Amino acid sequence: MRSAAVPAFDTSIWRVLGNPLVGSESGSETGAPLHGLTVAVKDLYDVAGFAVGAGSPEYLREQSVATESAPALRSLLGAGASVRGIAQTDEFAYSIAGANVHYGTPPNPRVPDGLPGGSSSGPAAAVALGHADIGLGTDTAGSIRVPASYQGLWGLRSTQDAVNRSGLLPLAPRFDAVGWLTRTPDVLRAAVVASMEPHLQRIAPQRYAVAASVVFGLEDDVQAEFLGAASRLPVDLVDVGDVTALFQAFRTVQAAEAWQIHGGWVRAHPGALGPDVAARFAGASQVTGSADRAARGVLAVARERLDHILNDRVLLLPSTASTAPRRDSDPATLDRSRSATLALTCLAAIGSATWRSWMPQWNWPPRSGEPPGFNTATSP
Repeated sequence: MRSAAVPAFDTSIWRVLGNPLVGSESGSETGAPLHGLTVAVKDLYDVAGFAVGAGSPEYLREQSVATESAPALRSLLGAGASVRGIAQTDEFAYSIAGANVHYGTPPNPRVPDGLPGGSSSGPAAAVALGHADIGLGTDTAGSIRVPASYQGLWGLRSTQDAVNRSGLLPLAPRFDAVGWLTRTPDVLRAAVVASMEPHLQRIAPQRYAVAASVVFGLEDDVQAEFLGAASRLPVDLVDVGDVTALFQAFRTVQAAEAWQIHGGWVRAHPGALGPDVAARFAGASQVTGSADRAARGVLAVARERLDHILNDRVLLLPSTASTAPRRDSDPATLDRSRSATLALTCLAAIGSATWRSWMPQWNWPPRSGEPPGFNTATSP
């Protein structure tokens, strides 16, 4: 299904909207692989003629207009796509909820009373509603995989640095990665090929792995869906170690890098951030150099362990630990959901610096036509 001709201007989804906002760089070439498709660009990427807002009106007011678009966007434009608009994000991408205190919470058409998931919340909602065909997002700790899971979309986090990250406002460079959201696997495949053709290996792995300790921590319905899908594949059980400890190390390094990049601006603009993101930056400001170094050591060991355990197998993980939380959930419930999900999603980020890019064959979704609900990662 192609995107709607003129989407409604919902400011919780879009910051800027056009028809198109930026035209294709392939002209009228009907043979271009993404010809006629439209892109919702997360408000972290440079778009020629516009400034980056990062989900913060105050930050946006201080930024200069970009003179050229980010390479990740230019790859899509060169393949025939056009930009429908610049879509909202959680502030500085430091959240997976999908809520923004300044612009509102985008809708979740799959779960109307549920959160949309973030921080690629705007692109995800735009794609789910049919207002764009491709969401160009980022994934540091699940910011593509979570909204894809909550909204029934196809989402893929690329291997870090497989796609040029120039022109992208970082959160934590050690973990940031480019990624895409679509409604169908064919469009996702086309976007991936257009963006990272030189890095792809189109070889379907022969074996898969599941970490039992991860599965047992899921909500019952998610666990049942995941195990039902995994049972269709040749799967080995593996032990990935203490996931809670890995998550704590990941969170420490992420926080240290987020503060190093954005701490000066946050200090100079008290009260500019929503309470949840402000609290994360406040915690990030307390991370010491010794804690950061220790956490990086833990992650280095974890990468080696994962490489050894997987041994060319693909590790299958649910994209989230639960279905979309309700919008009116209390903060404690949201925090539990967030922590449980990040304990899953951080594994791909921890290994992403060394793991290769693999082109999925899209032959194992739980239900015909539905997204697979898995994260996939493979050792080098």
